[in-house]
Amino acid sequence: MKLLKAFHAKGLRDVVLCPGSRSGPLALAAGALANGELLKLQNSIDERSAAFFALGRSSSQGVAPAVITTSGTAVANLLPAAVEADRSCQPLLLLTADRPNRLKDCGANQTVNQEDFLRSVCRGFFSGPPEGAHFLSEEALDSLVNEAWENAHCLPGPVHINFPFEEPLHASRVQQVKIFSGWTPTSDRGDFNSFGEGNVLLSKKTSRSFPALDPSRPGLIVAGPWQGLNQNLSGFKNALSRWQSISGWPIFADPLSGVSFDQQGLIHSWELLIPFVFNLYDFQIQILRLGPMPASRNLERWLSEVDSKQVLITEGNFRNLDPLGLSSQWDGGLLQWVELIEKSNQIDFVQNQNHLFMKDFGSLDLVAQDWLDDQLPLKGPVNEPSLARWLPRLLPKGFSVMLAASSPVRDWIKFAGKGSQNRRCFGFRGASGIDGTLSLALGLCAEERIFLVTGDLALLHDTNGWLMTNAEDHFLIIFLIDNRGGGIFDQLQLETDPRSDFHLLFAMPQEVDHALIASAHSIPSREVSCLEDLNSSLDWAFAQKSNVLLRASTCRETDAVLRRNLAKGLVQFLEKIPKDSLSDL
Repeated sequence: MKLLKAFHAKGLRDVVLCPGSRSGPLALAAGALANGELLKLQNSIDERSAAFFALGRSSSQGVAPAVITTSGTAVANLLPAAVEADRSCQPLLLLTADRPNRLKDCGANQTVNQEDFLRSVCRGFFSGPPEGAHFLSEEALDSLVNEAWENAHCLPGPVHINFPFEEPLHASRVQQVKIFSGWTPTSDRGDFNSFGEGNVLLSKKTSRSFPALDPSRPGLIVAGPWQGLNQNLSGFKNALSRWQSISGWPIFADPLSGVSFDQQGLIHSWELLIPFVFNLYDFQIQILRLGPMPASRNLERWLSEVDSKQVLITEGNFRNLDPLGLSSQWDGGLLQWVELIEKSNQIDFVQNQNHLFMKDFGSLDLVAQDWLDDQLPLKGPVNEPSLARWLPRLLPKGFSVMLAASSPVRDWIKFAGKGSQNRRCFGFRGASGIDGTLSLALGLCAEERIFLVTGDLALLHDTNGWLMTNAEDHFLIIFLIDNRGGGIFDQLQLETDPRSDFHLLFAMPQEVDHALIASAHSIPSREVSCLEDLNSSLDWAFAQKSNVLLRASTCRETDAVLRRNLAKGLVQFLEKIPKDSLSDL
């Protein structure tokens, strides 16, 4: 009880509880605090889904929730979400119960080396007294809580706290009455002045010097997926606006960047324009990169070949985020970087070359957007580029979007256009896994009404997430793009031996009726049979008072061809435009 109360005083508001006997003391404490409305409690029978649900909460609220599990393989199931929390820089507390030291290495049931399962991806690991948590003194408890909370939020990420519990594990009825009445029974089993092992697993390095760029010369801003606490996003966007107004540089923004649609300088068709536009200029372009790389092979290829000075700014993440190895990286955050540039450069004008560069880019972008509208009308068979084009336009205000990893996020980069920034888009591309997709979206629903766009394999990967869809505060619309397998592999144009079975080895289609799965969990569903049905299907979904599933069937093979034809067709169309007429478009 004292442990969770101490974390509550730090800011803990959400706990996700998984079943188990050894974790009984933690479960009882969580239940008592939830009963007193100090904590919000969600239960889950699957530790993997529970951890991803908590990660969604973390991304939405900007503070660490806690996941409580029992011992053994339950702890191992936390690893996928811990990996994503580490790479996407989101705070997370993982509280696991364990056997006391006397039961270690002697064949005792459900006793494993769970202290090591999560170490490699956690900001810190802490262990209660090996003889049992009842030896934890108040001084040691306060020290544990302070250090664990700080480690989870300094460079945000997961923290693992492992608690050995000695029997008896379960309070008597009399004791439970006292606990739920707000009184915590004391133990007469002694006192332990240390909470055992506690160490920071990721120590900060501060050797990088401040890298500057010259806003009076041509440049480009690449805004990758947002990696920071949700409450810090507004300061980041303000700094971006200040830098763009100083420099006049165009912005390539990932849909997951958090950049707003009204931001000046946005180029909406940047991924499709890259193969064409940079061949038009012979001057050196400076590159300001914000956060990790967007999911664009065109951008990565161009950045690796262009002769330019590149600066990479992260929001406190001091780890190397440059797979190209071509940038000077600085972890002080964009806001501080812009303030330092403003102090060192008395610049109140932008050179004419910058204006022309931005104007040409903006003109090409408008042409590209009109061309895409003609190529992807809202009629005919459902296809994935058209869904990416029209969904962000048709969704009502107030709904945020979560894009599953793999094809959905890539299609929004290419085809969503202005709609990609007209609402907050969440995505979890720290490790780019598809596991936990449904649970992540449900976790986001604490603060946001969420529209999840997912593929069929990603949804199947987290079927236990359906078990948490009955919570009262969830309102999730699941838009399933069912292309019967891993459509991303068709886009790779893999050359295979005639004797190999591409579908078996890569696409892996599954004969599962998603509507039946949804129905088993009392989730209503509806089929989107053609693009003309999209508006009415969305109206139906938003009229419901609970979670719903919309399913659109597509053909991954023909959609892969359509994507390639659109990319080639746009370049061919633009090549017909004389260079000296760009500014007049």
